[in-house]
Amino acid sequence: MNDSVRERVDEIYRTESRRVLATLIRLLGDFDLAEEALHDAFMAALERWPNEGLPANPRAWLVSTGRFKAIDRIRRRASFDAAVSRLGREDDRDAPVADFETDDVPDDRLRLLFTCCHPALSPDAQIALTLREVCGLTTEEVAHAFLTPPPTIAQRIVRAKAKIRDARIPYEIPARADLPARLDSVLHVTYLVFNEGYLASSGTTLTRPDLSTEAVRLARLTLELLPDPEVMGLLALMLLHESRRAARTTPGDEVILLEDQDRSLWNRDQIAEGIALVEAALGSRRVGPYALQAAIAAVHAEAPNAAATDWPQIVGLYDILLRVDPSPVVELNRAAAIAMRDGPAAGLVLIDALLARGELTTYLHAHSARADLLRRMGCVDDAIAAYERAAALAAQEPERRFLARRLAELRRA
Repeated sequence: MNDSVRERVDEIYRTESRRVLATLIRLLGDFDLAEEALHDAFMAALERWPNEGLPANPRAWLVSTGRFKAIDRIRRRASFDAAVSRLGREDDRDAPVADFETDDVPDDRLRLLFTCCHPALSPDAQIALTLREVCGLTTEEVAHAFLTPPPTIAQRIVRAKAKIRDARIPYEIPARADLPARLDSVLHVTYLVFNEGYLASSGTTLTRPDLSTEAVRLARLTLELLPDPEVMGLLALMLLHESRRAARTTPGDEVILLEDQDRSLWNRDQIAEGIALVEAALGSRRVGPYALQAAIAAVHAEAPNAAATDWPQIVGLYDILLRVDPSPVVELNRAAAIAMRDGPAAGLVLIDALLARGELTTYLHAHSARADLLRRMGCVDDAIAAYERAAALAAQEPERRFLARRLAELRRA
């Protein structure tokens, strides 16, 4: 096969496969059948495109081909039945496919997101199904994000699909009156998708730009559907984090901490949009956790350099966030901010108290934050032990390398 064609098919799979799948699920009404059709469509592309050339609209071609492959599968399994009637009996493979080309809002991926986040599914099932179907993570990657064995995740996804099928959960965006009740789970899952893209849970690279870009796109669509302050807050939060992407790693994918980043590389357009959204969200009567986290990110974004960061304001925002949405991770982040405002010893007391409660004992960033504070205090042996604990929990190569460098520096000291 022509290598350039194979590379183009691979690129289209990376960029378009989730959109193709979402449309096939709408057209076929069945997750498993749609996944088989997606696979068949890309196999057909590998066979035909080297000879026929790339179609003008590869995504539309894949949807059309996948749909007809699904019809063929059903025909092989049984004679014409109700499912075939519902799908249609057209045999013209060159039939117009403009219906599959639309990018109108809301699109099929947003429908799929709301389906995966239906309240009839458990929260764990919602997240696992979204990461697998909307974002295309493998079962193993989803399992790693959950710290759960892959067979358990596979069963969870299978049960969720069966629930959607058996309960006849509609593949649609809820009516406007029902949107607020469904919003929390959709925002939660969207942010998890972003986080997996912004800081991948495992692998050889720090980030997965395709996932963070998809999460931002889904948040924009959700905001068009429902201009809620928390949707604004989440979109702002993601944009402000995403604005730092170019400065977060070296060309060799080595980690660069926030205080060491070249802020001239930060995306000022994303920062401006994020700050405008924060201001709009904070101007509402109801300020939620996403808007508060976005406000914290905005303070960082507005600082011309690390030394100019307004740490008292950040601590104040964390105080409010802790009341609105208390969690051990928020406490940890607040402790780190207090360490920057009042000195490392003040932050260390709070982190040690968190760990003493038995919370965050397996959380990498609790141990790496503690190690950094000990390093800044000159407690070399204790810092080494804390970095070693963090390194044992690291599942991502860039983080492992960063922690190894810190350990090497301390051991030479």
